[in-house]
Amino acid sequence: MARQIPVPGAVLAAALLLAVAGCSGPDAAGGGAETGARPSASRSSSPPADDAKPTGGDVLPGMVSTAVARTRLAGLKVAPVGTMAGYSRDKFTHWAQQGNKCDTREVVLKRDGTGVTQDAECRAVSGTWKSLYDGVAVTDAAAMDIDHMVPLAEGWRSGAAGWDAARRKAFANDLTRPQLLAVTAASNRSKGDQSPDLWQPPDRASWCQYGRAWTTVKSSYGLTVTEPEKKMLTTMLDTCAS
Repeated sequence: MARQIPVPGAVLAAALLLAVAGCSGPDAAGGGAETGARPSASRSSSPPADDAKPTGGDVLPGMVSTAVARTRLAGLKVAPVGTMAGYSRDKFTHWAQQGNKCDTREVVLKRDGTGVTQDAECRAVSGTWKSLYDGVAVTDAAAMDIDHMVPLAEGWRSGAAGWDAARRKAFANDLTRPQLLAVTAASNRSKGDQSPDLWQPPDRASWCQYGRAWTTVKSSYGLTVTEPEKKMLTTMLDTCAS
């Protein structure tokens, strides 16, 4: 019978620490930083559980720099406007439940407002919102719409017609990219489902963010652009400070 060699307490403690550390790294729970790759159907089966926060001077989350936006814009496929055949807003599930009785609309209202309070059903009952498109300040949540930066119909005719239901739901409820924002109902309805060559925010000071956001979303989802749309997006990016 082999003689057992006692292990010093310090060595044993170090070994235990290494074992624990090896089980708690970023891959242990399937985590890891987002790479910025286009969302796949499998990763888009459900909307994110909580909202991302805007950074820097932007009012939208997930924004890229002007230089990156120019690179992404150059990489977008140019194609004619697609057909609207078969389109229905019902094919894009919105607004999805996000937990704690909150749906996507209420999450965005909370994120984009200042001093927002919500009732027991997660509905915004007070707060202040400044609309990016027209610079109007609003204190009544009912006067605000949640706009899809790239409208659902525009998404449909530039590639989403070929997606499955899960990917369309993710697109309609995307809280991590600059796809959703609270704006005045008047500006949202003026925009409708038009692309940047047909409609631009009346507040020209928002063009830099608008162009970067639109380009980011279309690039992230692999959607196409038309030549006039690409030209106007370039004009918008040209308004960004160097």
